[in-house]
Amino acid sequence: MPVPVPRQRAIPAVECGQAPAASPDSGPSKEQAPPGTHPAEHPTTRRENPTEKREKPTDISPDTSTGTDSRTSTGTGAGTDTGTGRTHTDRTTQSAAPTNLTVLLIEDDPAGSPIVPDLLDQAGKPIRVRTARNLTEAGRLLTDDVHCILLDLALSAPAPARTSADGGGNGNGGGDDEDHDELAVLRHVLELAPRHAVLALTSSSDAERGAEAVAVGAQDYLFRDELDGRLLSRAIRYAVERKRSDSAERRLAEGRLRAQENRRLERGLLPTPLLAGSPLRFAARYRPGRSRALLGGDFYDVVRTPDGTVHAMIGDVCGHGPDEAALGVELRIAWRALTLAGLCGDELLGTLQQVLEHERSDDEIFATLCAVDISPDGRRAGLCLAGHPSPLLSRPGEPARLLPYDNNGPALGLLPGARWPRMQVELGAEWSLMLYTDGLIEGHVGEGRERLGQDGMVEMVRRQLAEGLAGEELLRAAVNEVRELNGGELADDLAVVLLDRTA
Repeated sequence: MPVPVPRQRAIPAVECGQAPAASPDSGPSKEQAPPGTHPAEHPTTRRENPTEKREKPTDISPDTSTGTDSRTSTGTGAGTDTGTGRTHTDRTTQSAAPTNLTVLLIEDDPAGSPIVPDLLDQAGKPIRVRTARNLTEAGRLLTDDVHCILLDLALSAPAPARTSADGGGNGNGGGDDEDHDELAVLRHVLELAPRHAVLALTSSSDAERGAEAVAVGAQDYLFRDELDGRLLSRAIRYAVERKRSDSAERRLAEGRLRAQENRRLERGLLPTPLLAGSPLRFAARYRPGRSRALLGGDFYDVVRTPDGTVHAMIGDVCGHGPDEAALGVELRIAWRALTLAGLCGDELLGTLQQVLEHERSDDEIFATLCAVDISPDGRRAGLCLAGHPSPLLSRPGEPARLLPYDNNGPALGLLPGARWPRMQVELGAEWSLMLYTDGLIEGHVGEGRERLGQDGMVEMVRRQLAEGLAGEELLRAAVNEVRELNGGELADDLAVVLLDRTA
């Protein structure tokens, strides 16, 4: 069967924006009437036809008192509203004021089959209707101000090119091809206008096709032979709101999926301590300062090397954001690799500084770091500080105290060729060692500008230790109290690591 060729109509120059609209007293020109249209069917001679109220290039009914279209003018600006032939002044004015609903009717014979009655929106204003005879014409009339598409499913869809592999070029297909072609025009429209609501029009004897149209992507379907203005107006408003709701729900679902993927990614970037075979107990708390993030610029790690030494590290990249978080992950991974390779102390920190200098996005970015290596017997530790707060040591029968920080070296990335001395610290037989970032001590105390500081933190932890808190409970209590003192969430990232050894 030969492919039907959709009837084409001449597109007036005023519609294409290539000629000015008709003057108020000149009336429509002969070019505005579609070829082959009987004079009785022309909108200027048959005003009683309801299809004349559709928004078409030929529907120009001038009001001699104002010089504007008396049916489509909303009083928002000068110029003639012809669907697609508005003047620049009219476009600018209407963009700043609410407009009526605009509907695009796609039907192969809109003038000869007036299926769309008079339409009013919820406010009682006329719903503007544009008409297109085929998909090519619909593409030209489908502008951003169109809210809904009325699609006649009986419209002929462009047939794909056939090859010999498709069964020959004679145009005769089997039943499967015919079933597929029934909704081909709808699929074309959905591809053409993915953001617009679509109402499918079918006959009352073909309700199954209407249901299939909804399954394919239309918002609803209606029967052509049962339409009235009230029903269609309500269906158009419903389809528009449903499309908006579906679009918002889809964007929300996409946002949730992205958030879940980001959480999985960030959770995978957090360290897994390697302490197999060590008698030390490990606990950690981590809170990024960024809203709805799982990873910040703070980083930490703990590993046990084959000789039994436990290496712990905590650090802080200056700044806040995903770039700082990514740099912190790079430094943590580099530290673990260098530690497992046997580097320690000044040699390890010097290599980390090289990594930072190569990976940072700006020369002013730096990172502070505290590194501790605990001997296999657990009684001694080496301490290296690179511009970072000193750890807190607590032992039974003694008040918690900060470890010495006299030999604190510069932060990584500040001074080329810097050195970081390693201090030897006696831990004893039973102890707890807490490493932390400045997020724990820089929170405010009350409503003033006073900050907690290291002294305030030491007093807080001493009190909590006296209450019998240890491990995860101690860290949870410390972080919660710091947040309460600050009056809410902390602005900075926060990380705390606790290592315990019992006799």
